[in-house]
Amino acid sequence: MQKALLSSTYFGPVQWYQKLYRYGKVYVEAYENFTKQTYRNRCVIATTNGLQTLTVPVEHSAAMENSDGTACFGKYLMKDVRISDHGNWRHLHWNALASAYGESPFFEFYADDLRPFFERRWTFLYDFNMEICAKICDFIGIEPDIEPTTEYVPADSDALAAGTADFRDAIRPKHPQPDADFEPRRYYQVYERKHGFKPNLSILDLVFNMGNESLLYL
Repeated sequence: MQKALLSSTYFGPVQWYQKLYRYGKVYVEAYENFTKQTYRNRCVIATTNGLQTLTVPVEHSAAMENSDGTACFGKYLMKDVRISDHGNWRHLHWNALASAYGESPFFEFYADDLRPFFERRWTFLYDFNMEICAKICDFIGIEPDIEPTTEYVPADSDALAAGTADFRDAIRPKHPQPDADFEPRRYYQVYERKHGFKPNLSILDLVFNMGNESLLYL
């Protein structure tokens, strides 16, 4: 069985969901140190004015509390990152999606199922992302075998299981590493005539534009 190791994502890119579909077993990293400016807490969508990044703010207190109640200072594990309520971001993200995709073929079809992610409050980013993943997989019609990791294993470690493809650093918004298995292909996008086709955006772009045919793209 082919296995993949992925970082957690907030409405991750199409490439990330391709791995869920194509690999028999997927581990989602919970024990790495949180890294800013990555898909862990952001996604990229297409709007009438071009690409827009939506970022979930996280807590940056001097001494955060881990999920087990202990204090952590400075760096903190992905599983312990807490979502901040700063800036009314939920309202802003939902409005951005409605504005960008309100005229797309399938926005109204999925809107009621997605709206709770921008109304309910989650404490931990990792839990939030995992529930988003489950909902998106339901939309697409896939049932991946997903497990959180139980420890951090460096990419160059002998402990990384043979046959496990490590995409933790390959799938990222800036300077992504080569991925021979992923070649972006065109699909219908609302603003393609205005801005040209934009590859590997948030999975929401694919779902809102292609609906149940999203699986064929993956």
